[in-house]
Amino acid sequence: MRRSFTFAVSLLVVLHLYIGIRLIPALPLGLAGQIVSVAGLVLSCLLLPLGLLARGIQRQPLSDRLAWAGMLAMGLFSSLFVLTLLREVVLLVGLLLAASQYAELVQWSAVAVPALALLVTLIGFVNARRRAHVVNVDVPVAGLPANLNGFTIAQISDIHVGPTIKRNYLDAIVNKVNTLNADVIAVTGDLVDGSVADLNQHTAPLARLSARHGTYFVTGNHEYYSGADEWTAELRRLGLHVLLNEHVVLQHDGVAPLVLAGVTDYGAHHFNEAQRSDPVAAMAGAPADAGIKVLLAHQPRTATAAAAAGFDLQLSGHTHGGQFWPWNLFVRFQQPFTAGLNQLNQLWVYTSRGTGYWGPPKRFGAPSEITRLRLVTAP
Repeated sequence: MRRSFTFAVSLLVVLHLYIGIRLIPALPLGLAGQIVSVAGLVLSCLLLPLGLLARGIQRQPLSDRLAWAGMLAMGLFSSLFVLTLLREVVLLVGLLLAASQYAELVQWSAVAVPALALLVTLIGFVNARRRAHVVNVDVPVAGLPANLNGFTIAQISDIHVGPTIKRNYLDAIVNKVNTLNADVIAVTGDLVDGSVADLNQHTAPLARLSARHGTYFVTGNHEYYSGADEWTAELRRLGLHVLLNEHVVLQHDGVAPLVLAGVTDYGAHHFNEAQRSDPVAAMAGAPADAGIKVLLAHQPRTATAAAAAGFDLQLSGHTHGGQFWPWNLFVRFQQPFTAGLNQLNQLWVYTSRGTGYWGPPKRFGAPSEITRLRLVTAP
């Protein structure tokens, strides 16, 4: 662990040096401005690891303040690094196509990189901190019984209550979800980043979630980082139904029931072999005459097993839709779906972009969402 941390810090130092060497000499700032720029990069290099280690500090509000500073620095650094790399491409093209204006290009591009990084970070901050908008999605289901046509599921996912997301943030989400008058509320994992002892006062608003058939929760990977057994007990105390490789049968205005199942996180077995994710076990004993079989699974890559187990619809999260550019371009290398409604054989998979955020309070090109899914008969 110590060796990994040393490597990560060393890499951060190298990347900050790269940004400084490539940008600062080209900026029209003078000596004082260059000294301030160097100091800013040094501060960023210090804040990033401190922000990640802040959870280990018991003293409040110091812990949260360090987390805020570190996460803001991480968001800005990420854009600064990516834009510095893109500037290299611009300079290469400029050298090949407009060599006589290359010196001018070097200077204005060096100015543009931090300016754009600050702008993207500011816009991303506003997007992340506002309450998520409602996204309405119709899911066409072949052979859907008439009594289930129009059945609604409100999905929230990846809120990450923790150092920078507190009770007021969650309160606003709960208030909006309750206005949707959904038949079922689904919470598809990564609800928290921290222990029950530290966060129970901030997750308390979940007790107010209200839907005709109740609120259902499945674990995400971050629950296992934060004490999954303790959080399972706490969420049940708040009135949520936690589904651990199991299902419930919902009778809704007729004889054709709806099966709602949930599996543990795709990687749960790394923490507890007894909680290995198992869609087949979640389906076991489900009525053969069910009008539709819905699976809550935190990670989209559960879809292959879900399709084989006979589910019709899977609701997932985990990806955050990439959260901010350009990381949304890389999600597909780890998950089969990044966001939205997709189909795998006969299985529909809806992947939420998440209702909160993780790490940097920043969303750019991947807005957060509260999802209202409506089951409709396929034409």
